[in-house]
Parts: sequence; structure tokens; C-alpha cells
Amino acid sequence: MFDGEIIKGIILGVVQGITEFFPVSSTAHLILFPWFFGWKGEIDTLAFDVALHGGTLLSLLVCFYRDIWDIIARDRKMLFLVVIACIPAGVAGILLHHAAESALRSPAIMVVTLVGVGFLMLAAESYGKKERREASLLDSIFIGVSQAAALVPGVSRSGITITAGLFRNLTREYAARFTFIISIPVIAGATMLEGRKLLAHPEIYHLDVFIAGLAAAFISGVFAIKFLLAFLRKYPLNLFVYYRFLLAALILSLLYLR
Repeated sequence: MFDGEIIKGIILGVVQGITEFFPVSSTAHLILFPWFFGWKGEIDTLAFDVALHGGTLLSLLVCFYRDIWDIIARDRKMLFLVVIACIPAGVAGILLHHAAESALRSPAIMVVTLVGVGFLMLAAESYGKKERREASLLDSIFIGVSQAAALVPGVSRSGITITAGLFRNLTREYAARFTFIISIPVIAGATMLEGRKLLAHPEIYHLDVFIAGLAAAFISGVFAIKFLLAFLRKYPLNLFVYYRFLLAALILSLLYLR
């Protein structure tokens, strides 16, 4: 039975690693998988979700360590823009933390957000000029505010922030890179906040399940980042939008049948 829990943890880790960076909402998938398969226990908790986010945080650090070093050591303008972009998400995380643990983890809410943000992605692809390769202060504020909305399952941090970047006429690839970089402090903060609870009471968790999930999220996350950046150099977001619509339809069907 316990080996089965580790397998579930690895499966959810792979799901997290892919969907954290693809614009399809990792939080929605981490809620839906246990809901769909009837999985209960610690793998269906916010603590486990945050542990998996720790794995994708490692993916970001590995893939963008040169960018991070350059920003800290030399690029003061970009450092300022990253800080500004992270403030809205940090404030939203503090104010809505308890709602994110309970009321917002609803499949019905996800249907609305999956479809709604999907239409925003299509609109951004249609109206964005996709010509700029450098963020401004207004870009940082706009993208930062949009990142705060990612606290709601189904929105997708990468989906809403890349979309915001496209509306500001940034190229897809630059918008994605900027999105990933500004997500590092936010994910790190959330991981540390929830990680304190884990470290304070490690006896109530099966840590090997958490570690297996974290490792799976890290490995799959590295591949997902590299794939998405290459994909966005050539192709629009439409494929992910269609996936979001199909997922919303599946959720609606399951809600009706249950």
C-alpha cells in the first residue's frame, strides 16, 4: 500500500513538472487527479502541492541560473522589474492563503477559469503584436498583477502571465522567460511558508512520498521548460487553449455524472 503512495507521488510530480510551465494550470491538475481517481490522504493536500512546487523551483534554478546570476550581479533594472512584478502575487498569497486551501479548490471554479483564461489567451494571440524583447515598468506591473490571479486554480501562472505579456506586445518567448523568472521568488516564498509546517511536524507526513514527488517534479520540469521555450519560438498558444477547453468539458461531464 505504501509503495502505491510513492507511485502516486511520482505521478503527481510528473504532472506538476509539466503543467507548472505549460499554460494549463498545475494547481488544477493536482486537485483534479486525486479527485478523479479517488486518491485521499496527504497527496491531496496543499502541503504536498507545495512540496511539488519545490521540485519545479529547482527546475527553474537549474534552467535559469545564468539569468539569475546576471540579474543579481549586473542587471539592476531587471532586478527592480522582478521585485515589482512579485509584489502583487505576494500580497494576494498572504491575503487569500486560507481561501486557496479550501474554497478555491473547487472543480466548478476550475471550469470557469480554464475557459475564461483560454479565451484571454486566444485574444492575446490575435491582438498582441509580439515584437518587443525587453520589459518596461508598465509591463512588470501588468504582468505582476496578472500573476496574482494564478492563486485561483485553473488560471495557470504561466498562462495568465504569458497572456499579459502578449497583450503588452512582448514576443512569446520573452514573455515566457520573464514569466519563469518572476515566478522564482513567488514559488520560493510559498514553498518556504508551507515548508515550515512540514519541518515543524515531519512525523505526520511520509517524507519519502514527498521526496519522490519532488524529484519527479524537478526532472519533468526541466524538460517542460526547455520544450515550451522552443515551442513558443514557432507556434502560438492555441494548442494549450484547446486542451484547456477539453479539460473543462471533462470536468463538467464528471460533475454531471457524479
